[in-house]
Amino acid sequence: MRLDRQWIAKQIPHQGGMHLLNTVERWDENTITCTATSHRWETLPLRAHGRLGAACGIEYAAQTMAVHSALLCSTTEEGRAAQLGYLISVRNIVLRVSRLDDIDDDLTITAEKLSDKSNLLYRFSVLGQGRVLLDGRAALLLDTNPSAAVHSPALPADSREEPHA
Repeated sequence: MRLDRQWIAKQIPHQGGMHLLNTVERWDENTITCTATSHRWETLPLRAHGRLGAACGIEYAAQTMAVHSALLCSTTEEGRAAQLGYLISVRNIVLRVSRLDDIDDDLTITAEKLSDKSNLLYRFSVLGQGRVLLDGRAALLLDTNPSAAVHSPALPADSREEPHA
């Protein structure tokens, strides 16, 4: 079942110029394929100095994974809203081109869920012009208590953990 841009807009928090995806072409429990044309927009907020670097393809993949999570939530529990997700890491990223804005074809973004234990782990690819433009893996953390993130006061500075190197 193909899903359009308006359907996607209702599922993810990315709106306006940061809503990158056009369609969901196909999906199942473990995979999803989306398309995008936004890489050619002159006004795309991700552009720097008039160019869209290939690393921005990670955002296309992250939105594809967010849509997949929303689809999975809607099929597992009727009426349940999709959980807020956080991109917590990317690994093994291979950029096979330097930029995306000079790709004339639509982008095809695929993501395959590898694990859904405490975090979601996906393998993703961004394709265009008949080739892989970038690929890698990404881990997502689904928020188990979304109201806590909005309503809880900030922790005192001395109770925050220092990041590990």
